[in-house]
Amino acid sequence: MAYSSTETHALSLSTERDLNVRYQNEISAAWQQGHFSSFKGMDDINIHFAQFVSEERKQCIVLVPGRSEGYLKYQEFAFDLTNQGFNLFIIDHRGQGLSDRMLSDKHKGYVASFDHYSDDLHQFIETIVKPQCEKQLYLLAHSMGGAISARYLQRYASPVKAAVLASPMIAINSGGLPDWLAEFIIHTGNTLSQWLANEPWYFLGQGSYQHTAFGENQLMHSKLRYQLFTELYQQHPELQLGGVTFHWLEQAIKANKDLFSDIEKLKTPTLVIQAGSDTIVDNHAQNEFCQQLNSHFAYSCPSGKPIVVENARHEIFFESDEYRQQGIAQVLDWFNQPHL
Repeated sequence: MAYSSTETHALSLSTERDLNVRYQNEISAAWQQGHFSSFKGMDDINIHFAQFVSEERKQCIVLVPGRSEGYLKYQEFAFDLTNQGFNLFIIDHRGQGLSDRMLSDKHKGYVASFDHYSDDLHQFIETIVKPQCEKQLYLLAHSMGGAISARYLQRYASPVKAAVLASPMIAINSGGLPDWLAEFIIHTGNTLSQWLANEPWYFLGQGSYQHTAFGENQLMHSKLRYQLFTELYQQHPELQLGGVTFHWLEQAIKANKDLFSDIEKLKTPTLVIQAGSDTIVDNHAQNEFCQQLNSHFAYSCPSGKPIVVENARHEIFFESDEYRQQGIAQVLDWFNQPHL
């Protein structure tokens, strides 16, 4: 299902044309009004979060970022969502953002168990979010956050009224490598690293954080938003994260299988937004996920397909205005459905 419905000109969203000025005059000031803290997640890992709450706003969104992201990256989007009338809560996953890293090499992408992510999200919602906002609570997730959020909704009773998964990591793009071969390579590498090393190895070709020039990036078309994102990571090196480990990949494969085997447990009305030119995650897996989810719950993935933002790259909410505004309009449409 390609995007076609909501007229984005009715939304008051920041644009590339005025973004630098709005950062200086409005976005930075609004960001300073947030509350920033942490809680102890699984295995006593410090999980950091940001929240923007006002008594004037009755609806709430929990924003679940993707891999290697931190809440500091989402300042423009937080500004837009709060201006649309939502209280906002953003979590930094374990092993990235400002949350604790679990390995001595802090650049290695690692998690002991993928379900620890959704355990942390459950604790965040129950102890931080729910006491402040329970009746009109929505979940908005990007990339790896989409897999985490779907697992959370499958594993826990939740107050979440509806969810949007944008560019969700239902499966990683393996570059055409057959699944059985990819799994064999990953399992073998992870086993060998457990035998031979004190910490998990990087996957083949992966390493510590490296800056990628805009012309080589596969995340977004917006040069300005890419510049802001990369400058942020230079100014705050504690946010930097490198490539993934064999262990992380093995856990991601397990999560992919769990998402499908527990598909009937995802009862929350869920919309999938797909970036049409995504090369980071597997869009075919998103299509299959939507088809199966819709067969169980007709209110999720309407017509059994994702909403496609044609030609958009992976980071829909940091894309050029023409794609970003389409994605945000679809999010707001879904959260304002009268039957939800």
